[in-house]
Amino acid sequence: MRLSVWRIKYTQRSCSFLRSFHRSFAAAAAAGDDGKGCGPGVSLSDLRRAPACSGPLPALKPTDSHTVLIRTDLLRPGKAPEPHPSPDQLQDRWDDTHVKLPCSEHNLFPTDRTDAILKYNMGQAKGWNFTALDSYYKVFSCVCVDEEAVFMSLCVQPIPLLRTQRCRSITLSQEQVSCLLANAFFCTFPQRNSHQTEFSNYPDINFSRLFEGSSQTKQEKLKTLLCYFRRVTQQRPTGLITYTRQCLQRLPSWSSSEKQFGKLHISCEGSIEDQGYGMLQVDFANRFVGGGVTGSGLVQEEIRFLINPELIVARLFTEALNDNECLIVTGAEQFSRYSGYSDSFRWEGDHDDQTPRDEWQRRCTEIVAIDALHYSQFLEQFRPENMSRELNKAFCGFVRPGVQPENLSAVATGNWGCGAFGGDKRLKAVLQMMAAAEAERDLMYFTFGDADLVKDVLHIHKLISDTHATVGSVFRLLLQYYECVCKKTTRSRPQKTLYSFLSDSAQPQKQTGSVITSSRVPARCSLHAVFASFSSTISFKSIKLMVWI
Repeated sequence: MRLSVWRIKYTQRSCSFLRSFHRSFAAAAAAGDDGKGCGPGVSLSDLRRAPACSGPLPALKPTDSHTVLIRTDLLRPGKAPEPHPSPDQLQDRWDDTHVKLPCSEHNLFPTDRTDAILKYNMGQAKGWNFTALDSYYKVFSCVCVDEEAVFMSLCVQPIPLLRTQRCRSITLSQEQVSCLLANAFFCTFPQRNSHQTEFSNYPDINFSRLFEGSSQTKQEKLKTLLCYFRRVTQQRPTGLITYTRQCLQRLPSWSSSEKQFGKLHISCEGSIEDQGYGMLQVDFANRFVGGGVTGSGLVQEEIRFLINPELIVARLFTEALNDNECLIVTGAEQFSRYSGYSDSFRWEGDHDDQTPRDEWQRRCTEIVAIDALHYSQFLEQFRPENMSRELNKAFCGFVRPGVQPENLSAVATGNWGCGAFGGDKRLKAVLQMMAAAEAERDLMYFTFGDADLVKDVLHIHKLISDTHATVGSVFRLLLQYYECVCKKTTRSRPQKTLYSFLSDSAQPQKQTGSVITSSRVPARCSLHAVFASFSSTISFKSIKLMVWI
């Protein structure tokens, strides 16, 4: 903090602006206090969706940072893509920059074993059990095809690892992805069953932990996955999927941002994957993407990976995410319907995904994995470095360098990092609104049944929008909330909430002599309050205004 002296020359026009500023804030505060005017925000029709808003894609071709595993010259709608290169040109890489495939001649366990799981994992044979799989033995046997022939005919090009601090993309056919997933099901990926190997910073990919135990949730997971395998073996999928690791080296200066907040639609009903179709859909991720999908986890991220199983393949080649990184998956198809959450999750049958495809034959479904911080104590998340980190992470997921704002769809998100990770819903809502504004995108927010949160977030968004507050000014208010409230509290949670602090900034303040003070909030903690007070009392042409910035 530093003390600055501003000399501001006031004209009739500038005084009029300040009075208008004050009236807008006061009106918004009044509307929020009595609950009136708290609709869902803008109409859904006002939010952009793909493919309607999308610009033309460049020609699909491999580059140094984009590996394409299919013949682009033979890509046709409705036709299964051909692998590149041809099967008789199999390329094998057994190094630390590529996926180590089960069909490699360097693999210690050749692919001609029929009892796939244990014979590929002799060292684990005594420790693994398959209780959860017993009920589905017949289906399991049907899925067990000649993986050597299929793998060597589809995955003939080395698959690069998406390593940390490197921007890189991989485009595969849905059929290639299904082959990789079948090998994960049979636990055939070498050196991926121990955390003592070179892949210790990568998620699990083999499904061995999913087969353990007899819980109902494991049974429901297997139903969902076997539904996928049944579908892709009955009818060859014909699309493509792109997996992109995005890493930002230059991040915003949040305190000086001049970006204005965008549009907001918020609802306590609906889901990201259904009502958020055609939007950028947020996966509330673990830094090891997919979280506990191959184990016992079954919350937002795991459910999304189950109903869109092609997301699971990202675990094969995506190293753990750092603070300035995200994973973007474009084209993953939804194969299952579901109900419930966590222990109440149930597979409800097939889902017929009618999402249109883009020029690269990918479903117009863009999913971004961003991982929130875990907080053991509530107040930790208000520390400046933690708020900045979450802003940077969300911005990394939302921004698309080089894409025009009119070609960006809205972001479909919700209570990111607010479950087991201990995040505050209201803070996370503001941070995501700020990140979306900085990335020049609108926001669709799902509160998952929390009607009070709908009202509160709408109220704050209206206060910000009506006064044309910038991302930078809101960030400075967040810093002031930490300094003035969080640091001074002796409780586990402050008595004054973040939203009450922000709302108080909109109320008329008292003037004492030449210094603006507030009976509710210290003067240096409310820049907007200073403006509001002066707008109602100013009558002279020039003043010196002392504020903390």
